[in-house]
Amino acid sequence: MTSAPYPALDDLFAAHRKSRKAIRKRLQEFAAVPPDGLFYELAYCILTPQSSAEHADRAVQALCETGFREHGFDPTDILRRPESYIRFHNTKARRLLEVRVQFPDIDRVVQAGRMANHGPGTKGPQVRQWLVQNVRGLGMKEASQYVRNIGFRNLAILDRHILRNLKHHRVVRTLPATMTVRRYLRIEDRFRAFAEATGIPMDELDLLFWSKETGVIRK
Repeated sequence: MTSAPYPALDDLFAAHRKSRKAIRKRLQEFAAVPPDGLFYELAYCILTPQSSAEHADRAVQALCETGFREHGFDPTDILRRPESYIRFHNTKARRLLEVRVQFPDIDRVVQAGRMANHGPGTKGPQVRQWLVQNVRGLGMKEASQYVRNIGFRNLAILDRHILRNLKHHRVVRTLPATMTVRRYLRIEDRFRAFAEATGIPMDELDLLFWSKETGVIRK
């Protein structure tokens, strides 16, 4: 392990020692998502932008309980309930209906990548790129979150929580006003170098930063 050129690592190492058992358990759960759960993990990642993770969780649970994937009903009512309110619910309802139709193709790509994913990051970047290019409603962050949530490794989910922590540790100097694909990949490379310097895997750092910001180890 090394501290240069990153500050405030003693607290980071202490927080990781405290949380790593729960973090590693969570990562094992991601890898164990069954094939019939892949669609609803994708639905979750479509719903989370600009909405709370808790509301997205509740919305996905309601979609699953009412058989959205099987029946393909209009999910707008679920997305606008107070307890599962999703911002831009009309747009995201359309995205869910589109993804439902498209999912057989998505599933083929994802399952092939999971079968070949013998080491950290071996197929994750390719699956992510395909998703960004082919699935409306998925940017780099959302596609990265999805592939991480179903067991792929060594990809960064660069949301505001992660970026704030990267700035705190001087991995990045400023928070980006916009996030192009090129900028995303550049910051991801810096995050990866930081993980290597600290000796803490990037996937574990991601969940550690999330838990520091939110108090929970979420997906």
